[in-house]
Amino acid sequence: MYHRIVLKISGEALAGDRKDTAFDDAVIHKMICQIKEVLASGTQVCMVIGGGNFWRGRSADSKMDRTKADQIGMLATVMNAVYVADAFRQEGVTATVQTPITIGTVTELFSKERAVKRLEDGEVLIFAAGLGHPFFSTDTITALRGAELDADALFFAKNVDGVYDGDPAVDPNAKKFDRITAEDIVKRNLRVIDIAAANLCFERKIPVIIFGLNEKDSIIRAVSGEPIGTIVS
Repeated sequence: MYHRIVLKISGEALAGDRKDTAFDDAVIHKMICQIKEVLASGTQVCMVIGGGNFWRGRSADSKMDRTKADQIGMLATVMNAVYVADAFRQEGVTATVQTPITIGTVTELFSKERAVKRLEDGEVLIFAAGLGHPFFSTDTITALRGAELDADALFFAKNVDGVYDGDPAVDPNAKKFDRITAEDIVKRNLRVIDIAAANLCFERKIPVIIFGLNEKDSIIRAVSGEPIGTIVS
C-alpha cells in the first residue's frame, strides 16, 4: 500500500481519441473514478497533467522563442488542471491546483506545508505551470514534487504500456522491459521520461511505474502493486 503518490497524466490523454476538442469527458470520468478508488484505499494522490492537448512546444512555429513557447505550455497545463479539478468537484472530491507562480485567484501558490495539509485532509493536489521557468518538462516537476513531498512512488500514465528499447509504434520487434533502472534509462537515452527527471529519481531512489493509461483500470492496478507496465528503480 502506497501512502503518497504522484500521478503524471499526459495532456493528450485528456482528449482521448477525439480530434475536435481538448477534453474527452468520458475519459476524464473514468480516470477520476479510478482515483476515487485509490483515495478510498487510503493513498494520498498528487497529480501533474501535461499540456499537449493544447500546445506542443514550438510545433506551431519552429522559429518561436523557446522561452515564450514554454510559457504557453505552462499556461496550457494550468487550463488542464483547472478543468480536471472541477471534474473532481462534480464527483464529490475536493481538488486544489497549486502553481509555482501567482495566478491571481485561479490557483494556489505552491507550499510544501499547505500541500501536505491538503493531502492529509483527503484532497487531490494538481500541480500545474511546471517549475515556473522554461526548459523544464512536466516530467521534471513530477519528480521534483515527488522528492519534496516524500512520495513513495511516481506513476506515469502514457499512451504506451511501458518502457521499450525502441519505439514500438515504429519497430514491431521493440522489446519491453518489465523492470529497468533509472541509471539505464539515462545511459541508453531512452526517451520515456525526461533525463533530468530520471536523474532525480535515481539520486533520490524514488520508484517509478510507467504504464498504459488506456488499459482497463490501469491506475488502480498500478497503485495496488499489480505487475503492469515497467518498474523503474
